[in-house]
Amino acid sequence: MTATRRELTIRLAGPRGFCAGVDRAILIVERALEKFGAPVYVRHEIVHNRFVVESLQEKGAVFVEELDEAPIDRPIVFSAHGVPKSVPADAEARQMIYVDATCPLVSKVHREVERHHMADHIVVLIGHAGHPEVIGTMGQVPDGSIVLVETVDDVATLNLPDNVPLAYATQTTLSVDDTAAIVDALRARYPHIAGPKREDICYATTNRQAAVRALAAESDAVLVIGAPNSSNSRRLVEVARVAGCPKATLVQRASEIDWAWLDGVRNLGVSAGASAPEILVDEVIEACRARFDVTVGEIIVAEEDVEFKLPRLLAS
Repeated sequence: MTATRRELTIRLAGPRGFCAGVDRAILIVERALEKFGAPVYVRHEIVHNRFVVESLQEKGAVFVEELDEAPIDRPIVFSAHGVPKSVPADAEARQMIYVDATCPLVSKVHREVERHHMADHIVVLIGHAGHPEVIGTMGQVPDGSIVLVETVDDVATLNLPDNVPLAYATQTTLSVDDTAAIVDALRARYPHIAGPKREDICYATTNRQAAVRALAAESDAVLVIGAPNSSNSRRLVEVARVAGCPKATLVQRASEIDWAWLDGVRNLGVSAGASAPEILVDEVIEACRARFDVTVGEIIVAEEDVEFKLPRLLAS
């Protein structure tokens, strides 16, 4: 007699997965391969997802850490996270063909930081030290003209001159709530600090966090699919926990699921970071179907129709 399988309701966060900037970056690599042939070199992971990186490697992309690892007679693509100004300058000095896949919303932050610097502001950047986006943003202006804060406590230790105008900018993939608290602390300490006309945290980050917040309220556990070095994916786990679902974790794909972790779980929320493809969500659902009697639903908090143009070099 076959044992009855336990019922499991999976609720998918909507939106989830790829954002317009990630779609564009991947398409840039694919178009570059079509235009120039393989190999095409890519400085750093094009987006933070091993499945995506390995898929592009199979098509002929070669990933390197620095420009000097790539031959000067092959094109090189800069990742979606953005690069310091010194990187395209080095590429031009080496007479390399390069394509910048920086997300346009990250580029917007770069231009904000440059404008503040030109206006003689010291810029306070809210972000995570060592993240490629932060390195790229800080590299838009000379050393000493931008300072990094990661937490509210960091604001208390800032030692900025009183007679210099200040401005702030933020990494695009931060926790909306945490960032708001840091901005409040900055404004309390420096009332005249200037901010962006529109918040720097991107629409995709905001929407995915809102969806996970709604998901957490109806879930016994939340599973976020994404890479451990993906800032926006890690933030989704944090958002789920703060929103009332402490049983939340990050996996890169179905093979990493600890099935014992799902003991007693009847309602499972599933989301995916902005650099995780939908095929990995499908993989998790199928792995669950192999073990449980699964019903799938969706909680949608926003619809997205954003598209970004390709660089002119690849648009034709």
